[in-house]
Amino acid sequence: MLDHTLKSDVTARRLEVITETGRRRWFSKDDKARIVEETLVPGAVVSEIARRHGLTPQQVFTWRRQARRLPTPMADDPPFVPAVVDTMVPAVAVGHERKIARRKAKPDVGGIEIEAEGVTIRVGRGADVAVIAAIIDALKASR
Repeated sequence: MLDHTLKSDVTARRLEVITETGRRRWFSKDDKARIVEETLVPGAVVSEIARRHGLTPQQVFTWRRQARRLPTPMADDPPFVPAVVDTMVPAVAVGHERKIARRKAKPDVGGIEIEAEGVTIRVGRGADVAVIAAIIDALKASR
């Protein structure tokens, strides 16, 4: 049988385990971006990724929220190419072709169509926001 009584000649001691360095850790923007990218992989678990890097899940979620608020970097070149007209077509033929094209074209559900001064611009569903903004800026500049 076990004896669970304390003996008077044995003193109890307190042991403290320090697992942190006691200072704030600093992560570069590249480190934060790399950790956030890890969480965006399908099937990734944020708490596991945070634990692996010695972070709390709340900190990683905060970095993800901050990353979503950042503007997306634009390329130096516009995301579309300018149109080039090879030959001149008489205005009567253009009007006739436009009517035929309108009859044949199926409506793009959820798309945007802008007609101004004989020009029709169609932006399909799911178009990049930057492309739409560039089109609007180009229209404003052409006035």
